[in-house]
Amino acid sequence: MSEAVISVDKLYKSYGKHSVLKGVDMHVNRGDIYGLVGKNGAGKTTLFKAILGLSTFEKGSLSILGAKNEAQNKKNRRNIGFFVGANFYDYLSGRQNLEYFRTLKGIKDEKEVDRVLEIVGLDAEAAKKPAGRYSLGMKQRLGLANAMLGNPEILIFDEPTNGLDPQGIMDVRHMIQKINEKEGTTIIVSSHILGELEHTAHRFGIIHEGVLMKEVTQEDFRLAGNITSINVSDADVEKAVGLLKANGIEVKSTEQAKSSLEDFYFGLVGGGENA
Repeated sequence: MSEAVISVDKLYKSYGKHSVLKGVDMHVNRGDIYGLVGKNGAGKTTLFKAILGLSTFEKGSLSILGAKNEAQNKKNRRNIGFFVGANFYDYLSGRQNLEYFRTLKGIKDEKEVDRVLEIVGLDAEAAKKPAGRYSLGMKQRLGLANAMLGNPEILIFDEPTNGLDPQGIMDVRHMIQKINEKEGTTIIVSSHILGELEHTAHRFGIIHEGVLMKEVTQEDFRLAGNITSINVSDADVEKAVGLLKANGIEVKSTEQAKSSLEDFYFGLVGGGENA
């Protein structure tokens, strides 16, 4: 059985009379790339802030790395790196910003900044520039580098591809997959771009209007289309079709069909416009 490194149970959070989280249950297993799926305003960022201790909640419980109480959660949060918006000192260079946060986090290894800059693809020339002159894509990369300082066990990335061009989105996806495969890091990533998250995550939590409606794996939503396929080699397709027809079975198409994450999401929450 997989070990849950983050467990959220019946979590409620409100701002005044506005309920943002309504009894959320979420379980992230060690080694997951866990995709939190939902439209803007669904509660993704609020849930992350509760996990990170940046926001209180009214009811429910959460456990980080097996913690039994909030004191243990507070200690274990040191093993979480997070990207919730890229906020840096504009007058400092990219490298100087990372050196500042390295010191703030108590990381003594002076080579750590070089390590994370290499992972996110910011070369020496880019690292020298003031952060205020960075493009959006460079700021996103710098934010991801900051989250990875100290090589934490868990990474939380809130909309890391927001505003990026297709190449930037692909670069971030490959970066996430590489970190997960090479380091075994558990990664939680949120997005409202369903097609992109489908290519990145192993498991998904679908959150809608403050309720985490379902947790599924890649295999779960691919089978949700109620389609049975028969896998044969290209050379045997014609023969297989002939055998089916000979036994009175109509073959309407040999095209492969499967349900996508987008199909599954809108089937669950309703609607069809972009989330």
